[in-house]
Amino acid sequence: MILIISDTHGDLAAWEGVMNRYRQDLQLVLHAGDVLYHGPRNPLTPGYAPLALAERIRQLPVPILIAQGNCDSQVDEMVLELPLGSQYLVTLIEGKRVLLHHGHQLEEARVEELCRRWSIDLCIQGHTHVPVLAKRGKTVFLNPGSPSLPKESREGTVALWDGDTISLQYWQTGQVVTQIQW
Repeated sequence: MILIISDTHGDLAAWEGVMNRYRQDLQLVLHAGDVLYHGPRNPLTPGYAPLALAERIRQLPVPILIAQGNCDSQVDEMVLELPLGSQYLVTLIEGKRVLLHHGHQLEEARVEELCRRWSIDLCIQGHTHVPVLAKRGKTVFLNPGSPSLPKESREGTVALWDGDTISLQYWQTGQVVTQIQW
């Protein structure tokens, strides 16, 4: 199972809650950016502890790929002791071409053009804190929302990629919001 997450913004409590629910079958984590810093437009969450969150991320027993978000910096990379990818990463996972980016730099039309040109199967972005899961043409577009600072919902969300299924879930209950089959 692959956990897809974004916009944790330094919230250790949300991270630990997500990990407690999903860690058992976890093989990989894809993070669409804004890992540690809350950013000047966001409130501090009750679980805000960026240094402790960095420590937990370093202790992950599985690989994590992180696209750099607009609140991520070189200092975050130093504290994480992990590379922050560029503003967008392209990789191959389970035979699927994946574009992982935060979403603050590329306009929607440009993203869709890149997805067509590069034959992207799954396009993951964060930034808005609003969960989206939709298929347009050959490409599945996913925004996992935010586990700690959700917008347009009271509950934090993450996404799971398990075999042939991608699902958006409320992490606190595990309730599936929506899902797509490959």
